[in-house]
Amino acid sequence: MNVFLIGGTGLLGSAAARGFLDRGHTVKSIALPPLPAGAPIPAEMALTFGNYMEMSDDALADAMAGCDCFVFAAGVDERVEFPAPVYDAYLKYNIAPVERLLTIAGRAGITRAVVLGSYFAYFARELPQMRLCERHPYIRARVAQEEAALSFGAEGMDVAVLELPYIFGTQPGRKPVWTILIEQLAAMPGGVTMYPRGGTAMLTVNQAAQVIVGAAERNKGANAYPIGCYNLSWDEFLTIVHAAMGEPGRRIIHISKWMFRLYGGKLRREAAARGVEMGIDPVGLADIMCMNTFIDRGWSVELGATEDDLKAAIFDSVKLSAAAFRGEEELMEMKGE
Repeated sequence: MNVFLIGGTGLLGSAAARGFLDRGHTVKSIALPPLPAGAPIPAEMALTFGNYMEMSDDALADAMAGCDCFVFAAGVDERVEFPAPVYDAYLKYNIAPVERLLTIAGRAGITRAVVLGSYFAYFARELPQMRLCERHPYIRARVAQEEAALSFGAEGMDVAVLELPYIFGTQPGRKPVWTILIEQLAAMPGGVTMYPRGGTAMLTVNQAAQVIVGAAERNKGANAYPIGCYNLSWDEFLTIVHAAMGEPGRRIIHISKWMFRLYGGKLRREAAARGVEMGIDPVGLADIMCMNTFIDRGWSVELGATEDDLKAAIFDSVKLSAAAFRGEEELMEMKGE
């Protein structure tokens, strides 16, 4: 296949590009400059620096010419702050681009597409009683993005949306998103970690690249795939995090849901004072964090995911995040392209 990739220099995009190339495909990409120092961007990828959002439809169609598959590995997540209403930002960076780019891709003769989404869409679908879309603008937007992408299946395009969970791995020169977790743990008093019971699905960057390539090669029709290779409790996860922080044996105190909600109210007020709206409502987040957001690994295996060292991926991600938090590493911020 000839693959056109938005976001080929990002953590997941560059790993996917390497995966495509290793399987004999060609890859073209548009990505925002600059490159993070030392990042393993595949030299074989035809890379153009630029902002696709500022390019005309004709220019994008020309860039896609001759390609069979389109991959969208860009956008923003709930950690990026925006003024209210935050949904407008998700519409601008996540939903509208998918609708526009898939329309252009169809014009260019592309018949296959992979869109990187969120596992929140899976739980919104599977647990309607939680009213996740109603409570959280980010989750509502991810569901809308998924629906927009899958609608192109009616036009004969094979479309896969990957509902991705927590992903661990590092890209040299780029700040991991987990620096936020280190900041939160460092602010907790008494050298203890206060966290709820619960857990989440996870996978490594390598596994994410495998399912992206697998979806491009294997998917037929319009399908959303819940992705997850490992299910860890927060205690299991935090044990690895503490070791990577240089604080093995750090005590964990389990907080109840009502305490989490109380703290969420404080975060909500602080966000309002800064003039921003949070994509995941911090009060409603208590319901998510206090449950096991686990996913059966069968879908990931179906798309080609193999075993990997999750513990090492978490350790490396957190170690680099801690170094960035302490100012020991100068790293490029993560970006939504």
